[in-house]
Amino acid sequence: MNAFKSTLLPFVFAVTALAQSQPIKVNVDASDATRRFIHATMQFPVKPGPFSLLYPKWIPGEHGPTGPIEDLVGLKVSANGKSIPWQRDAVNMFEFHVDVPAGVSLLDVSIDFISPPESGAFSSGPSITSQLAVLSWNHLLLYPKGTPTDQLNYQATLKVPQGWRYGTALPIQNESGNQIVFKPSSLTTLIDSPVQTGANFNTVDLSPGGPVSHYLHIAADSKRATEVTEEQVKQYRNLVKEANTLFGAHHYRDYHFLFTLSDHVAHFGLEHHESSDDRVDERTLVDEDMRKISWMLLPHEMVHSWNGKFRRPAGLATPDYNEPMKGNLLWVYEGLTNYLGEVLAPRSGLASTQQYLDSLASTAATLDNKEGRKWRPLEDTATAAQILYTSRPDYGDFRRSVDYYPEGTLIWLDADTKIRTLSQGAKSLDDFCKLFYGGPDGKPEVKPYDFDDVVKALNTIQPYDWATFLKDRVQSTSEHAPLDGITNGGYKLVYTPQRNEFQKTTEGIRKFADFSFSIGLVVKDSGDLSDVRVGSPAYKAGMSPTLKIIAVNTRAFSIDLLREALQDGVKNAAPLELLVKDGDYYKTIKVDYHGGERYPHLVRDTAKPDLISAIIQPKATAK
Repeated sequence: MNAFKSTLLPFVFAVTALAQSQPIKVNVDASDATRRFIHATMQFPVKPGPFSLLYPKWIPGEHGPTGPIEDLVGLKVSANGKSIPWQRDAVNMFEFHVDVPAGVSLLDVSIDFISPPESGAFSSGPSITSQLAVLSWNHLLLYPKGTPTDQLNYQATLKVPQGWRYGTALPIQNESGNQIVFKPSSLTTLIDSPVQTGANFNTVDLSPGGPVSHYLHIAADSKRATEVTEEQVKQYRNLVKEANTLFGAHHYRDYHFLFTLSDHVAHFGLEHHESSDDRVDERTLVDEDMRKISWMLLPHEMVHSWNGKFRRPAGLATPDYNEPMKGNLLWVYEGLTNYLGEVLAPRSGLASTQQYLDSLASTAATLDNKEGRKWRPLEDTATAAQILYTSRPDYGDFRRSVDYYPEGTLIWLDADTKIRTLSQGAKSLDDFCKLFYGGPDGKPEVKPYDFDDVVKALNTIQPYDWATFLKDRVQSTSEHAPLDGITNGGYKLVYTPQRNEFQKTTEGIRKFADFSFSIGLVVKDSGDLSDVRVGSPAYKAGMSPTLKIIAVNTRAFSIDLLREALQDGVKNAAPLELLVKDGDYYKTIKVDYHGGERYPHLVRDTAKPDLISAIIQPKATAK
């Protein structure tokens, strides 16, 4: 095996030299996409001898080895019309070996990709319906081993279903009918530029007349779902202005939101340098409650163009898609993005002040009551991201999940209020953003950073022991969440018997109820438990996430009935009686709890200045 590797390397570099002047061609036929079946062909300049091809494994933004290799089928290799055998590497399932015959200078490779129907996460999940498709180039190609992806030159051609329109940040060379020919680009740029296409399609110019173009491309499973109001357009245009004001410069040629609205694709947001892949429920634009629970998505993903794509932790700035990533700084990459995205929402009008406060209250209470924070430091949730994204939800309160997102909000709010306080209002985290992520406008590039770079930039804005500040919050275990940003920002976290509007709307749409801060469980409308908080009254009574509640105090279960039982328990000395189904068996569990319903809220502390309101005030559009 070692000998094979040593003879392979010279041929890989020879291919690279040819690829610089002669692009690797990839032709994708997605005209039959509605059957979830996509065909792709590639042509590689080669020299005779051992040659290895890789399928992208570690996908930027997904923070793990999520390349859907199981859906790569139909691999065939040929040259000059003759089939050539290939062999999968026995250790790396994403690597394929070929012995290129003498006299061959071009290697033809074809693959098929089967898009999953209704399962899977991130871009490995469902991406196609009868009305639309989101095409990720990393699904549809192979690349030569041994060369950084920035140095591999590709030219892509794509055929979409007849009559469908499309959106992408990838520059176009020409198009004819339903076929698009893209300009040659590096493999890095190609994979960073997904294509969204659909029968029901709408494109909105978010910066008309501006020096740089920004677009909102909307594809949906119905024409009605693509309709966007003038007020919504205004808010998205404000988002573009506020984001560019926050960072003071942009690092893209133009920017494209690929906004996909469907109940039958995976729901997530995935950042790219010049675009974002944003997927939500079909009726998000036409249903006000749907909009109320998705206002963070587009701001979050746009912030990533600066934080995550332009500036990136060194451990995530890998030279190709098969080198493992190190996620220990994801509390900056994702945590700071989470904070800034949530701040940009009220600044641009996508969320009201109360929506922001309600969301922040839910975040603070959830993290402050997590049993898992007593054993697992936040940094470990970042380091272990690749396994936590797909971990089960049961006992999630104890195991902790990718908490660097929400806890990042609390940490960076703490940093923001501290800078404002120490500088007596002269400086803020906005100044850090301009220093660290700004600079001159330009095309996409990557500037890696490490922990010391972050500390140095913070000290440049406001001298303080930022190294200790950050290490205390990310490398230590703690019984409580870092709530100083809320308290120093002029608010207090309190609990009342009434749900805040953000929680009420979320529960109504997602069909569940969260009693984490009272009895200690989360239950679906069906009665199935999603989780039980370790140490809570429900847990102490014997409840577990595998159970289904059948009856409450001898009456058939409903969420409203359970709410009323919790309310009555304040004055009733008898324990709450729950009939539950555990597999094929039934049993009665008595929960001795009398504290009523408890839900989180933020209330104003007039003894301190209202820094939070100052933080979320519009900056670019405040007139």
